[in-house]
Amino acid sequence: MKILVVSDTHGIDDNLERAVYQEAPFDYLIHCGDVEGREIFIEALSECPCCMVAGNNDYFSDLPAEQEICLESCRIMVSHGHAYGVSMDPSRILEEAKSRGCQAVFFGHTHKPAILKGDGILGVNPGSLSFPRQEGRRPSYAVVYTKEGKELQVEIKYL
Repeated sequence: MKILVVSDTHGIDDNLERAVYQEAPFDYLIHCGDVEGREIFIEALSECPCCMVAGNNDYFSDLPAEQEICLESCRIMVSHGHAYGVSMDPSRILEEAKSRGCQAVFFGHTHKPAILKGDGILGVNPGSLSFPRQEGRRPSYAVVYTKEGKELQVEIKYL
C-alpha cells in the first residue's frame, strides 16, 4: 500500500496538487493538519480514502484533533502535534503513540520534515508543502509504503 502523507498546506493548493499528481496512484492520503478549510477539495483531489486531522490553524473545523487508523495491520496515530509540544521535543508524541499501542505516529506543525525512531515507534513529519522552514526551504511531503507483516518504509520527498 502506498500512502501520501502531507501537512501544513494552510489552504494553499498548488504544491499539494503537484505532490498528488507526482505520486499518483496511491492508496491513501493522510493530512496532518492545518488544512484551513480545504477538506472537500483534498478528498476530491486525492480520489482515495483520506485521513485528516485539525491543526492549530483549523479554527472552525469539524476535523478531529487526532485519529488512530490501521493500514495493513499497522496501527498509526495521526495528530498535528502542537498539543504535544513537537516544536520543542517530539518525544512526548512518540510516547503517546506507544501508550496507545500504535507502531507509528504521523504529525506536522513544525514545517520541517523528519523521520524519527524512539522506543520502537516510528515518527514521521512530512514537513510543509506551503511554508517549509527547514534549511533550503523546499516544500516537502512523505511517501510511506506498508506491507502486511513488514516495517513501514518511509521516504521524505521534495518539490
